[in-house]
Amino acid sequence: MFLGAGTGQATHRPTAPILKRLADIPLPGPALRFDYQSIDTTAGRLYISHMDASELVVFDLVSRRVEGTIPHLPRVTGVWAVPALGTIYASVPGKHSVAVIDARTLRVKALVGEIGFPDGIAYAPRVKKIYVSDESGGGELVIDGPTSRRVTTIPLGGGAGNTIYDPGSERILVAVQTRDEVVEIDPRTDRVTARHKLKGASRPHGMALDAIDRLLFIANEGNATLLTVDLRTMAVIETHRVGEDPDVLAFDPGWRRLYVASESGTVSVFREQAGRLVPDGNLTMPHAHTVSVDPRTHIVYLPLESVHGRPVLRIMSAHEP
Repeated sequence: MFLGAGTGQATHRPTAPILKRLADIPLPGPALRFDYQSIDTTAGRLYISHMDASELVVFDLVSRRVEGTIPHLPRVTGVWAVPALGTIYASVPGKHSVAVIDARTLRVKALVGEIGFPDGIAYAPRVKKIYVSDESGGGELVIDGPTSRRVTTIPLGGGAGNTIYDPGSERILVAVQTRDEVVEIDPRTDRVTARHKLKGASRPHGMALDAIDRLLFIANEGNATLLTVDLRTMAVIETHRVGEDPDVLAFDPGWRRLYVASESGTVSVFREQAGRLVPDGNLTMPHAHTVSVDPRTHIVYLPLESVHGRPVLRIMSAHEP
């Protein structure tokens, strides 16, 4: 059931299954929590943060096999692959730093910090800098990609969840969850250029965007809602209900589908039509609070910490809209 802005309650029953299971692939390590994911379409890899196992799982999307693991990353949360630099970045709260990983050797080249609780990661390609949010409120860490050195830390005034790069405005957007706002950062100056208090925001955390239609999607942990924001005006144009404690979002730009994964195990699926979201329905799976989608194949990936006592990667397909 969903609640749209300015509408009453309504249910939507699609004529075909929302997602069809293709495979459950066993993953290494113990049956413990996963967190963020990053797809590298250049290398055909999926990087999965196995948070409570303190390792990064490297999955080959073509062979559907685990290619390797990167251990000794205590409490690893955010992960972001930057093919242009041949590098993977991983947030490592257990070391209060960000791991810089060689994509060819899968070895850690450097640890960059100090940062209290690193979480979401974004890359600004024009300036070749990496931005990492700090959930403990210490500010946005900025790393120079070519040198793997800390550039600065930008004060945000609160604990931050997800960080995302908007190619349309060439700004970094950060969900400052303890202030119920989204902050804009100019990567050329590394200064905050705007703060946006969003109507209905309550601990905003996960984010995704439709760069073409200039829409930003923000999930609120505090009230289990999803906001659609017009990036041209930064006004909230609609609100939908999602699962309790929404966490990770994934947007498929080709098929214009949005997936919202929640700590409660609910995955909410939407179609974008004429600048609005249409609910396709919900799926429920144990510990399904992180999701990614391959923009080339439209295949959806859901790491599940325990299926019959073992971690698996659930691979699912959507029907073409």
